[in-house]
Amino acid sequence: MPKSFPEAELEAAAGAPPVERRRIRSGGYGTNSAHWCVELADGRRAFVKVALDDAAAEWLREEHHVYSATEAPFIPEFIGWHDGEQTLLAIADLSDAHWPPPWTSGQIDAVRDALDELHTTPPPPDLPPIAAERAWLNGWELVAEDPEPLLSTRLCSSPWLKAALPSLLETGRSCVLEGEAFLHLDVRSDNLCLKEGRAVLVDWNFAHVGNPLLDIVGWLPSLRLEGGPDPWELVPDSQGLAALLAGYFASRAGLPTPATAPRVREFQRRQAEIALPWAARELGFPPP
Repeated sequence: MPKSFPEAELEAAAGAPPVERRRIRSGGYGTNSAHWCVELADGRRAFVKVALDDAAAEWLREEHHVYSATEAPFIPEFIGWHDGEQTLLAIADLSDAHWPPPWTSGQIDAVRDALDELHTTPPPPDLPPIAAERAWLNGWELVAEDPEPLLSTRLCSSPWLKAALPSLLETGRSCVLEGEAFLHLDVRSDNLCLKEGRAVLVDWNFAHVGNPLLDIVGWLPSLRLEGGPDPWELVPDSQGLAALLAGYFASRAGLPTPATAPRVREFQRRQAEIALPWAARELGFPPP
């Protein structure tokens, strides 16, 4: 095996040496980790993430905090962990599961059931409250400071933004984020699969505690892009969270592309195309 693959570290973490491995391309939008499907000598198959920089290592530490403390049907089996010169996380391989799209109504229901179960599961200790990070989520503050990145995307017109921004700002500042629910906060198709009729969530580095509605509201724009229903069909009243999430996507869509996530701005722009009309609909504004 190439020296870049942490064979000894994985054996120590998993309790069995790897006998076969295959590097796979990440389907995500913001990671700088190497991903591998590995067969262990004891017959188990593992999905292994190896951090390629300090930021990715910190993300893996946050995921490990969740995996090491949570055992439930909505989360993969935890196999092993190593944190040293190389940082790696190993979980059960889910390659044989269904990774949507396409979606069926039953699969959408399975994700909602998994989120209901997640939100009633005691969270790992010391998860941060999402309410303390409102400034990170509420992109309308960034838009108010400098509207040009958003306007450059042509997601909305300058007159529309001028009329709507006061309400969008106030909604982003006042919608309820507080709560005690265990949140994933990155629900989308590249972070979930369907296995034996149940939804399983991966990529737990954004886990927080807070208002459970935030998980489903955050998922619905990407679901609509993949052929799912309009968001308001599943959540008739987002209680202001649609406006909050619209601001998150819209404020970032026109920013420079991060070196480690070349596809993320386009994905944020496409989600904003769904979330902005949803927010406008709830707040009584015409479409942008």
